[in-house]
Amino acid sequence: MNREIQQFKAEFFKALAHPMRIRILEVLSEGDRNVNELQAILGTEGSAVSQQLAVLRNKNVVNGTKEGTSVIYSLRDPLIKDLLGVAKQIFDNHLVDAISLLENIRNERD
Repeated sequence: MNREIQQFKAEFFKALAHPMRIRILEVLSEGDRNVNELQAILGTEGSAVSQQLAVLRNKNVVNGTKEGTSVIYSLRDPLIKDLLGVAKQIFDNHLVDAISLLENIRNERD
């Protein structure tokens, strides 16, 4: 059973393992959007956005709801917003550590 949970987690994180997918999730954290809105916000082609949304849908990370001729995308679980926030804090911590190390290296040269 433990292995199944680990596999599920790995698959979930694979779904996040693309810069555009991360950006899509960040945008959807602010509110539901259709492909045209996402395309305008991201400044990319609709086909690229659609392709990445398909990955996120297939991994059950986002939902798509048909409204007229559009599909409105939303986060399947609002906790994804929290996950992205925690990830940002982790990266900020790493950046602070890297800056500190760089400062130490520069101070050793002086």
